Amino acid sequence: MRYVDWLFRLFEIILVALLACMVVMVFGNVVLRYGFNSGLTVSEELSRFAFIWLAFLGTVVGMRDRAHLGADFLVSALPPMGRKICFVLCSLLIIWSCSLIFLGTVRGHSINMQNYSPVMGIPMEYVYASAYVLSIGIIALTVARLYQFARGRFANDDLFSAVDAEEALAIEPKPLRTVTKSEEKNS
Repeated sequence: MRYVDWLFRLFEIILVALLACMVVMVFGNVVLRYGFNSGLTVSEELSRFAFIWLAFLGTVVGMRDRAHLGADFLVSALPPMGRKICFVLCSLLIIWSCSLIFLGTVRGHSINMQNYSPVMGIPMEYVYASAYVLSIGIIALTVARLYQFARGRFANDDLFSAVDAEEALAIEPKPLRTVTKSEEKNS
């Protein structure tokens, strides 16, 4: 399990680096365009490719951390056996859909190796290879969860752990405080 933790730590570092590169490239290009009437043509394409990799890697990391938004109002109303059946069915659907993503990427591999990006001139398969990482990563995580479920390591509450939008923000609400008349005059 230690290697998996290191792998996901590497993914997180890559995500931070991709986001930082995107910010630098886009901000730098804006400054160059408006300040100096020039720009880097490679910046737009490279930031777009970085965004694709950022989204796909972030999806895998989010899957591992169970950070995806979801609605579990129907599943939470089911009895324990119904939750278990829904968990298995949902997991099988995830594996099936990620298998389709993987197979579609494999089928388009040879075409995308001959299709070059307009500005940088690299094969588009280097961009679309992020679908390999996405599909293999999510399939592996889902199979691992099914294995843990089969061994009885999941409690009923752990089967579906949807994250509400408010919980995703992870911001503690500050208590309201009243403003006194003296503070109101000073501001």
